[in-house]
Amino acid sequence: MERAQPLELFGHTIAPGTRQHINIPVVRLYTDTPIDLRMEVIHGRQKGPCLLVTAAIHGDELNGVEICRQVLGLKNLARIHGTLIVIPVVNQLGFIQQIRYLPDRRDLNRCFPGSSKGSLGGRLANLITEGIFPHVDYALDLHTGAIHRTNLPQVRTDLTNERCLALARAFGAPVILHASVRDGSFRHAANEYKIPVLVYEAGEALRLEQASIKLGFKGVLRVMRHLGMLPRKPAKATTILPWECNQSQWLRSSRDGLVLLHIKQGHLVKEGEPMMTVVNPFDASDSEIITAPYDGVVIGLSQLPLTNEGDALVHLAKVSSTLADTEYDQGAIEEELDLGVAQLPVPEAVD
Repeated sequence: MERAQPLELFGHTIAPGTRQHINIPVVRLYTDTPIDLRMEVIHGRQKGPCLLVTAAIHGDELNGVEICRQVLGLKNLARIHGTLIVIPVVNQLGFIQQIRYLPDRRDLNRCFPGSSKGSLGGRLANLITEGIFPHVDYALDLHTGAIHRTNLPQVRTDLTNERCLALARAFGAPVILHASVRDGSFRHAANEYKIPVLVYEAGEALRLEQASIKLGFKGVLRVMRHLGMLPRKPAKATTILPWECNQSQWLRSSRDGLVLLHIKQGHLVKEGEPMMTVVNPFDASDSEIITAPYDGVVIGLSQLPLTNEGDALVHLAKVSSTLADTEYDQGAIEEELDLGVAQLPVPEAVD
């Protein structure tokens, strides 16, 4: 095997076979307290790809932070081929305040590629874009749903890109969803460097959910084995058959009221099947059932039982395969992810 060369990163020299913790100054608080972009770099002795793993670009999305912690605790990282760069908390300021955004209310995931003379978000994005991306071959960006929304573990990427698709299949999430690149996003800036990126979405903001963390941790390891960074293990038979979906949509409330959900995350539903009923809390005869517009799998849910007209309630990914024989998949997903969202019966008509 070819030996790796020293890695130069932000003025630091990381020798092959070593591990360094690097702090890059970003900003100072009003109290003159420094806030850094903190990363761990594991540079293997043997040459191989460079994988970047990031979490908490949105400061209240915590599952990815714990996934990164567990990955960094692996004992066999010293023997990897290639380089692993892990940034457990990209948005330190949002993380401290337990909010999604930066203090100026900007979404960091809309600030890329950024500028060294721009806003706080732009400057932080620029550090990653110009300081890290030139060294990176692949990237995993770890996310959760927003506040009061939970996501079924899923990976989002460009399914028309063969390298991205292979990476997504290696990760092993229940759902692989095609997602167009959004201007200003981490993935958009990485795309300019031809870096295949997976976005892992799982769970809810401000929560640590063990099933999502466990699957994400295993997914990172599977990707590293797929890339030859870690030794491959014999393939194990899996009971989860991932759905590859080319489109999705949020089903929105058509009125104000209380929401009665009739499905769980991971449920496979057929076109026309009742998804939820929105009821008038003051009139038992006044309700409206919202049905599935197509065959699909439920990949996201609002956690609030109260709704205003137009609120997004259920995220449904469209599947092209028949749903004639789905009990096996459904049971496996529920067992693996310990899904526990209450399923309410469809209300009967009131005489």
